Amino acid sequence: MRNEFSAIIEKDGKWYIGYCPEVPGANGQGKTIEQCKQNLAEAISLILQDRREDALRGIPEDALYEVITVS
Repeated sequence: MRNEFSAIIEKDGKWYIGYCPEVPGANGQGKTIEQCKQNLAEAISLILQDRREDALRGIPEDALYEVITVS
């Protein structure tokens, strides 16, 4: 599955600062645009992984759990 997110990147002195409006709290920075995008992608991945784990806590043991792919 391929996920696509928006990256808003601004230059701040010698650094590029990026954030993703679809994933609150997802921020990245780097001395190059590529570094900034890579750090932002890692932040998005970590936040989504944490949110999934958090959402699954407390699910009843007898509940059906399946993964749905959205393209």
